[in-house]
Amino acid sequence: MCVLSVCSHPCPQAELGLNEHHQNEAINYMRFARFKRGLCLKTVDSCFQDLKDSRLVEETFTVDEVADMLDGLQTIVHSEVESELINTTYTNVLLLRQLFSQAEKWYLKLQTDISELENRELLEQVAEFEKSEFTSSNKKPSAELIKPKLAPINEGGSELLNKTVACLQEENEKLKTRLKTIETQATAALDEKSKLEKSLKDLQMIQGDQKDIVELENKVAALKCQFEKTLSDSTANQKFLEENLVTTKHDLLKVQDQLSTAEKELEKKFQQTAAYRNMKEILTKKNEQIKDLRRRLSKYEPED
Repeated sequence: MCVLSVCSHPCPQAELGLNEHHQNEAINYMRFARFKRGLCLKTVDSCFQDLKDSRLVEETFTVDEVADMLDGLQTIVHSEVESELINTTYTNVLLLRQLFSQAEKWYLKLQTDISELENRELLEQVAEFEKSEFTSSNKKPSAELIKPKLAPINEGGSELLNKTVACLQEENEKLKTRLKTIETQATAALDEKSKLEKSLKDLQMIQGDQKDIVELENKVAALKCQFEKTLSDSTANQKFLEENLVTTKHDLLKVQDQLSTAEKELEKKFQQTAAYRNMKEILTKKNEQIKDLRRRLSKYEPED
């Protein structure tokens, strides 16, 4: 916080650690307090003067008369001082009420430290400040000090609130833009993953050599039909057909075994090709990117 002096002369001045406006308000209150204090002292002085004028008309007094005069004076001074102290307390409460009302208008909660009111160092600092402000010969009152009321903070508070709202709105727009960018990147990554998966399936179809498998299945089906037709035509050839069927099954198993061996060799050769390794590496990287994007998107999803 920048502390500005309210005095125009070059001599050192005690400061309260406040800005110029608030320090002027403090000076204004101190002027009011000095005035009330002066009135209180004048009242006390008048009590003694009244006693002198009304009771001290004789040259000698008895002890009882002196005690009676002092008791009466004590009662009057006690009443005056008590009344002034009570009034000072109420005045301070009204001053705090003004400050708290302004703070509540902007939803602020002020706190006070009562223990600091008895801090001798701070009290001496205030005393020095009062002395420097009200005893300077070339002191000129500023227009800020003669205002009858505490200046409202509507304009300053509104400006601060508007700046805060504008800052939050700007940050919100940045977050929205960033979220849209991440969503676009995630969509593009998903599309690319779908294309890669489709390409991989096409390669697997080529690798599997589905055409040979279909031809073998058709051949087996034809043999089965022929065998069943032969059985229905003549039971004499049943044994021959059964042997033929066994032979055919062995041939089929042999062919399937050969086909499986060929598929494994083809798959092994394909996996050794650079195209397959590159495709597998690309698919692995894309899967990692998608997982990372999903983790980043989960941070912006609202909690249930």
